[in-house]
Amino acid sequence: MTEIIEVTDLSGEGVSVFSKLTEAQLRNRLEPEKGIFIAESPKVIDLALNEGYIPVSLLMEPKHIEGQGKEIIERCGDTTRYGDVPVYTAERKILAQLAGFELTRGVLCAMRRPKLPTVEEICQNARRIAVLENIMDSTNIGAIFRSAAALDMDAVLVTPSCCDPLCRRAVRVSMGTILQVPWTRIGEVPTDWSEGGTDRLRSLGFKTAAMALSDNSVSIDDPALKAEEKLAIVLGAEGDGLAKETIASCDYTVKIPMSHGVDSLNVAAAGAVAFWELRVR
Repeated sequence: MTEIIEVTDLSGEGVSVFSKLTEAQLRNRLEPEKGIFIAESPKVIDLALNEGYIPVSLLMEPKHIEGQGKEIIERCGDTTRYGDVPVYTAERKILAQLAGFELTRGVLCAMRRPKLPTVEEICQNARRIAVLENIMDSTNIGAIFRSAAALDMDAVLVTPSCCDPLCRRAVRVSMGTILQVPWTRIGEVPTDWSEGGTDRLRSLGFKTAAMALSDNSVSIDDPALKAEEKLAIVLGAEGDGLAKETIASCDYTVKIPMSHGVDSLNVAAAGAVAFWELRVR
């Protein structure tokens, strides 16, 4: 039977994963196998369980134990599969101390971070992938992953300087789709990407398309782009865009034609347009 533990403050060891640990501590780069991420809301938690993620503990308001958290508790109570998954519960006035709690629908789940696949593994059967270069804004990361899931990207690669896709805000903004789209990091340190990242993709059969405004760019509706068997769509950081070296090393530089004097789109919006236009037909 699942253990229900009532807490009267958020300082206890059992709930520290929800209240005290920073994103960096949750990620636990020194010991990745011990890394944790937080899934928020019954919908996202249910999706994570469907995708094979392992729950560690739950935190919710008392009313959700027999309400919208009931099915989640039952699923996490499979001790053969998950071991003991304690359920912590506290009144709303206590849980409201958690940053962003109002956005969680009152149910949170700490989950094990999976071991990331290699770039080669993730690209083996892929035809369209997105590469995110140095994008630090978690809202944009979440929105890009949501578009990637909806618009038929086979995988997402993030450079070492990107925001962590499993940080709370990114998972929340993505509506859990980060847990559905295969992804991994392309390199461990920034130079792994800047000094040969595109060559690595090329060795896997991909042509690379840098999304950037340039006099030498081709329009996103260019037939040659759509005809590519395997294409990596490379998106750059907010403000600065892609590094000049990245643009120079890509096979294509691609622009989205603009109207009304608008010079560019937000990276998440540009990604959605590119994913739709360049998807495999």
